[in-house]
Amino acid sequence: MGRVYLDHNATAPLREEARRAMIASLDVVGNPSSVHSEGRAAKALVEKSRAQVAEAVGCKPAEVVFTSGATEAAAFVGRVPEGLDVFVEETAHDALWAHRREVAWTERPQGPGHTLAMGLANSETGVITQPPEKVGGQWPVGRARADWLCLDVTQAIGRMPFSFAWSGADFAILSAHKFGGPKGAGALIVRDGVDIGALQPGGGQEMGRRSGTENIIGIAGMGAAIAAAVGDLAAGRWAEIEEFRNILEKALEAASKETIFVGKDAQRLPNTSCVLTPGWKGETQVMAMDLAGFAISAGSACSSGKVRESRVLRSMGFGADAGNAVRVSLGLGTAREDILRFADVWAEKLKKHRARAA
Repeated sequence: MGRVYLDHNATAPLREEARRAMIASLDVVGNPSSVHSEGRAAKALVEKSRAQVAEAVGCKPAEVVFTSGATEAAAFVGRVPEGLDVFVEETAHDALWAHRREVAWTERPQGPGHTLAMGLANSETGVITQPPEKVGGQWPVGRARADWLCLDVTQAIGRMPFSFAWSGADFAILSAHKFGGPKGAGALIVRDGVDIGALQPGGGQEMGRRSGTENIIGIAGMGAAIAAAVGDLAAGRWAEIEEFRNILEKALEAASKETIFVGKDAQRLPNTSCVLTPGWKGETQVMAMDLAGFAISAGSACSSGKVRESRVLRSMGFGADAGNAVRVSLGLGTAREDILRFADVWAEKLKKHRARAA
């Protein structure tokens, strides 16, 4: 039996559409900043992908700034002037959480610049969050009004409908490898009229907002991948994956009545299941299932290979049990047989774990 990959929220397999676009881009020798024919050909590739990203996320092409990924895109949050608040949702990804900065209410300076950063769909639980009202709304309640709203849509793109134009956000961050593009490519969406200065100063590429010669290969792959991803979403391909996710949870529940499926009663991404089993460490589960041929995770893949207790689950009130969860995230290539085999092996490993603990 071959290995079964069930960690699509960490990274999705490279789509064939992206692979073809990247291979074709290897033959384009020009620098996109050059004005000769070769340079214009390279620039045309970048702009084609910019248009593909814009169409996929519902924004203007000029609002798309290519970056090395969502983490770099999130770095703009740290550009809020010193002394102004950066409120970050407690369940947000570390790429945003690293930039949180709050001052006491009585010490708040007057003027614009207060930022709220949050995830639209949580990477660990799949729970979809409803953005608050940006102007006049209170977040957290009774504490602060957000002048700027940044949405992390990294897990959402290609798995749920999203339009930057109607989201109310000023910024959005995304990463290509989450929807089948290459690693090392991403984008920051900046609402037209909002000035953030230069994320990276230098030669003035990306309309002066992110200098450095563009990663043409990665950008070409990103554009092709996002176009294919939203096409699959529109075609309803994730409905079957959601059915598989539900079959999986029913099978695991039958094997362990005390197991909790975090966010089960909330609106979730169709592919994500956060499985928390009291007394069984997530790290132990990951290793046991890996040896059995299944790739899952114990949380967000953002800690350089480290397995640590989930801050997200802690913030949701799970206390010491926050370390007893694993994330199973399916993809469009996941088969029903994969899910059923996973459930059988997981139940067997749990039985052995209980026997050793007895």
